[in-house]
Amino acid sequence: MDSGNLPKYKIIEDDLLNKIKNGTYEPGTLIPKEMELMAIYNVSRPTVRQAIKVLVDKGLLEKRKRRGTIVKQNKISQEFTHTIESFNDEVKNKGLVPKTHVLLLQKETPSEEVCENLKITKNEYVFKLVRLRYADNQPVVLVTSYVPYSVFPKLDQFDFNKVSLYETLDSHDCPILHVRRKLEVLQADETTADLLNIDINDPIFYFHTIGATKDNVRAEYSIAKYRGDNNSFEIYINR
Repeated sequence: MDSGNLPKYKIIEDDLLNKIKNGTYEPGTLIPKEMELMAIYNVSRPTVRQAIKVLVDKGLLEKRKRRGTIVKQNKISQEFTHTIESFNDEVKNKGLVPKTHVLLLQKETPSEEVCENLKITKNEYVFKLVRLRYADNQPVVLVTSYVPYSVFPKLDQFDFNKVSLYETLDSHDCPILHVRRKLEVLQADETTADLLNIDINDPIFYFHTIGATKDNVRAEYSIAKYRGDNNSFEIYINR
């Protein structure tokens, strides 16, 4: 590394930047702690902190309480605000590799919230499907979906680690044709933070989705919690 007359913090900044670009420090991973960097570069703590601050200000690094300094993720632009598309398809269209881990799939009695959004009674059963979804092995969104038993009684026979909910409904003559979504921005609770690999109280995008099939039958109510640090959303409006 040709340092020339560069200040020491700039030399560290450039070296860290090169290691981020060449994949030595991958998105979502921790860079060495301050004490380690002091030893690596043979400099003082203020010099290390100045170099890190520059990269934090540039949006390349992020300090996390109790964890250290991580390489920030590139934001994934989500376009489902104006189109009906499966998560897998949307992630693949961005050149990323999707993965799904099913945390729960069970038949249960619906809560008042679920009854209201699916327009069903407390006497009707629903399937509750909880999935943690990834892009390039990084957790992106935690999704809890409710599907009325009366709409698709064989839902629990499918492996949603491997197949898409929307594609499964499509192939069994129950396509989601209309959706209504509501967005909130909330703080992550302990469980959500642990699953999405973020800190407690970090911001998350909180989407409520109601999906309807032909004849306007409500077939899905989903709650999706997206990480705020690696997701953005595109909204198209026509006049």
